[in-house]
Amino acid sequence: MRKRALARLALVPLLAAAGMVGSAASAAPATAAANESSELYVSNKYCSPTGVQNGSPEAPFCTIQAASAVAGPGQTVLVQPGVYRENVSFNRSGTESAPITFRAVYLANDSVRVGKYETTAVTGAVMVISGVHDVVIEGFDVYGADRSDAIAVIDSSRITLDKMTIHGGSLGPTGVEVSGVSDDVTISRGLIQNTSGPALDLDPGTTNVTVTGNQLIDSGLLATVSPGLTVTGNTVVTDCRPGIDLYASSTGASVRNNIVQTSKSRQPCANPAGATAIRVDSSSASDTTADYNLVDPLSGGPIYTWAGEAYAALAPFTTATGQGTHDLHANPLLTLQQFNTWSSWYGTGTASPARDSADAAAPGALDTDLLDNSYADDPQVPNTGTGSQYRDRGAVETQGPRVTDPQYLRRKAGGGPFDVVAGQGIRSSWTVEQQRAKYAYQFYGDFYETRYWHVTDSNSVEHTFRRGGRVCVQMQGSQRDFRSSDSYRTEVCTVVGARYVPVTPTRLLDTRTGLGTTSKQPLGQDGSVVMPITSLAGVPVADITAVVLNVSVTQPTESGYIVVYPWGAVPNASTMNFVPGETVANQVTVPVWNGHIAFTHRGLGQVHVVADLQGVYTASGSGYASMSPARMLDTREGPAGPIAANATRTLDLSSKLPSDATAAVLNVTATGPTANGFLTLFPYGGTAPTASHLNYVPGQTIPNLVTVPVVNGRVNIRSASSGTTHVVVDLAGWFSPSATQTFVPLDPTRVLDTRDGTGRGTVNAPLRGFETIRVDPRVVAATCNPACPAPTAMVTNLTVTAPTTAGVLIAHPGGQQRPTASNVNFVARETASNAALVGVGAGVDVYNNSSGQTHAIVDQLGYFIGPPA
Repeated sequence: MRKRALARLALVPLLAAAGMVGSAASAAPATAAANESSELYVSNKYCSPTGVQNGSPEAPFCTIQAASAVAGPGQTVLVQPGVYRENVSFNRSGTESAPITFRAVYLANDSVRVGKYETTAVTGAVMVISGVHDVVIEGFDVYGADRSDAIAVIDSSRITLDKMTIHGGSLGPTGVEVSGVSDDVTISRGLIQNTSGPALDLDPGTTNVTVTGNQLIDSGLLATVSPGLTVTGNTVVTDCRPGIDLYASSTGASVRNNIVQTSKSRQPCANPAGATAIRVDSSSASDTTADYNLVDPLSGGPIYTWAGEAYAALAPFTTATGQGTHDLHANPLLTLQQFNTWSSWYGTGTASPARDSADAAAPGALDTDLLDNSYADDPQVPNTGTGSQYRDRGAVETQGPRVTDPQYLRRKAGGGPFDVVAGQGIRSSWTVEQQRAKYAYQFYGDFYETRYWHVTDSNSVEHTFRRGGRVCVQMQGSQRDFRSSDSYRTEVCTVVGARYVPVTPTRLLDTRTGLGTTSKQPLGQDGSVVMPITSLAGVPVADITAVVLNVSVTQPTESGYIVVYPWGAVPNASTMNFVPGETVANQVTVPVWNGHIAFTHRGLGQVHVVADLQGVYTASGSGYASMSPARMLDTREGPAGPIAANATRTLDLSSKLPSDATAAVLNVTATGPTANGFLTLFPYGGTAPTASHLNYVPGQTIPNLVTVPVVNGRVNIRSASSGTTHVVVDLAGWFSPSATQTFVPLDPTRVLDTRDGTGRGTVNAPLRGFETIRVDPRVVAATCNPACPAPTAMVTNLTVTAPTTAGVLIAHPGGQQRPTASNVNFVARETASNAALVGVGAGVDVYNNSSGQTHAIVDQLGYFIGPPA
């Protein structure tokens, strides 16, 4: 029987050597060499203005210009949302098969704004593409400076400006100017607004420019000596100015599928002659064709001025030129819609003649519209176009009601423990040429996040987290490329568990020697020691979910208890209780959230703390298999007798363990020792480490949970004592590569306390003799689809306090047969604790195997979950 009066003489081994905790010193600075990855990151939110910038996700560039200075063929520069008040020069070229791409990562109401945004600091053209080739610039929101072009393309070829929103500056000459010897420039799916000069200005020397799927607002397109021009599927709305103007030998042009409205206010213009919808001068008419355009007549301006002749009606124009045989001269019924928080776009209203009437085979026609919509068949409108026959004229395709599929995040079957699959879906209810949508994913966990959204065409993506616990994804879906308010945003979570890597017990902390801390002082009243971790057992701290420690207290001067927890707020829990002079140990599983583990003393006196590492939970290693506790050793029975003084005994567990078992979970009890000492368990064939698992004094019965590596199904038990002791060992489970249960950490959480009714409603009475109480495991709070995985086993710390008689506390799967094994042994009026790893049935049953009453406390440290279906 355990006697507190003798406990103060127990021993804990002393170790002066360094442990396995990595240094807390800061890492050496990384180099700023150019990143050769296929993707370079720019983020003025996450970059370090005075630190390393190499374009990696961890060290992104602060400016677009910095990325432009190093980007090479085949690389994509991903510019994250934010305001970039800078001028950008693009002076590096890609190749025809491997262009350099600059892509703004934008979402609904979260754009990449560049230039003179709410500032006067930016002057001159905001973006200059000069003397380069094979460059794609996509998705930026550009604010032009006063009296300057917003974007200038000079002496460049194979340049694409796609999905740009361009705001011309005050008195700015143009929104986009293409000049010099520039060839094969494509301007597509852009919203370009300029109140002074043309929205698009193509200067002499430019050739083979394609303008497709854009909306030009306030001003239109002016081409001067720009042969080979293609103008297709644009919506041009001007303020009583020409819409599309081909001038001075801009020959060989194709003008098709455009909507032109030269009165933005839809009032007759004061000077109708200046509001020509499409003008082709006599030097540009050669080989130029126009058809399938829709012109609003309300401005009063000519539909066409062709080779110097103005036409107010279609019939005379078609008769005279042979052009425009499928043109329409009618109200397009444009409706102004919210583009996003920074601009708007024009769609078409019900019964608009633009609907389902375009030429699908027009040169330069895109596979999607301004908003990346697919072409859709309005069921209320006759199909009069070519090809699919239901493409709309202008830049925006009318869409039907959307259908949204449920969003999910599930663990990947057959994958690693942290592998997940996220999915969503959005589609049109109308017939479309192709179902398409854009999807965005941002993954994060309780103590893990990705900085960046992943935007893709795929409605299902895979991701690997770095730690176990609650993991989530925010998802957005849009049929309009996140360029309008049609998108949704939702969060879905699941729970992933970690696998276990056992280690030979290794000392990490000893306040007596200063190991793992900065002093050799004991913990005083409410004192704490914080142990920093950078790596353990070769695993970086960022990849560690939790650690398993055997924690001992020694030389306490007063009664108290220790709490071991991830550094932060001290939880309402206890790891072990002690009385003056006692040495006591307990196994504890501690989440590693922030790279530090804290040990806090709750008591009036002083106490030393020792911690030995047993293993780590991470992505690799072994899964867990639980079982009904089985007695594997009882030296009180059989001829071998107690373990002799300073002797080692081998325990063969192979009859219960699979051949690939890496560690065993054992409840080890020392009973009837004849002298002070301690037990250490370690792998068979190895050398006993300087560590202890449980300490005892003569006459004690004391248990401790031990997770120990096994070799060929065997472990060694060493008794460091001048006397003998009996040992009882119960096998509670094992770890092996073939086992499938994985560990989910929790901050220490009290799930039962009979003193105040926690876990049993309003009942705050002790457990009666031979009474059982059922405990429901706490699980991570998460909104899961599919359902969160259910717990298969609980990791707990069991405490009895104020028992009236001696006994044992037994925890076992709820609703199942109670085993003969015990978890906590106690005597009258003591407080005793022990860790327990208990399978979950109908909850967990806690049984007071005593004729007297006792209070019981259960602190949960985590739980195990089964494999994904």
